[in-house]
Amino acid sequence: MILYLKLIRPHQWLKNLMLFFPPFLAGEIISIAQLSKVISPFIAFSLAASATYVFNDIIDRHADLLHPQKCQRPLPAGVVSITAAWWVAGVLIVVAFIVGLLWTQPAVVWLLAYVVLSLLYTLFLKNVLLVDLFTIAAFFIIRLQAGGAAFGVNISTWLFLSVFLLALFLSSGKRLGELNMLGEDAASHRGSLTEYSPQFLNAILCITASTVLVTYTMYCITHTVLVYSVPLCTYGLLRYIYRVQHGQNGDPTASLLCDRHLLIVGVSWVLMVGFDIYA
Repeated sequence: MILYLKLIRPHQWLKNLMLFFPPFLAGEIISIAQLSKVISPFIAFSLAASATYVFNDIIDRHADLLHPQKCQRPLPAGVVSITAAWWVAGVLIVVAFIVGLLWTQPAVVWLLAYVVLSLLYTLFLKNVLLVDLFTIAAFFIIRLQAGGAAFGVNISTWLFLSVFLLALFLSSGKRLGELNMLGEDAASHRGSLTEYSPQFLNAILCITASTVLVTYTMYCITHTVLVYSVPLCTYGLLRYIYRVQHGQNGDPTASLLCDRHLLIVGVSWVLMVGFDIYA
């Protein structure tokens, strides 16, 4: 059982909390009945994400053997068979769309878009310079739009730009972390890593960090009560940059769960924004 939990990576479901952002920031989550509207999308996206992770591990199992951490995953380690992995992925994706049918039709379209883009990313997009970063950012945008569709909340321009730039910031940090970890072996693990340099990725980090602060600040100005969260977010961005530039894991989920500072920032942001909007 533990091996299959490792295969589907439930800790990565944290990314799907992005579905809650539109109703949360719009002040719409004020009862259990309303909160339940986002539960189905969250479950559907989580199951679909796990299915695509399994598919990715099947395709990348040989390359993952060369990675100091990914080599311990069930498929490259040989503790779960390829046949079993295909069955797991198939069941997860079917159940995801069954759960997804409980939504409105526009939300299901976003789920389908997520799955198709995930497959394209696994097959070739992740090996294309810059396209891989923009594809990862697109995953977050799809989650954001799906959350808005599930609750009937329009996504403001500033929120869209903030999420897009933050996702681009995190994806470049993830690539920098991989490049620092793999060193000379980076080329054998992923094609796009041969074209990136630490200087280029650091430049993207700085550019996106600056622009996401601008767009988030503009979003906060249009929602005056949120403006006091800007210093907190600034600290979080700088902490993440410090983390990846000092050779630590740049994966957003791992960074949030393993870095006490970032975890405190995340929880504090939710509490501060929640109090400002709902108190």
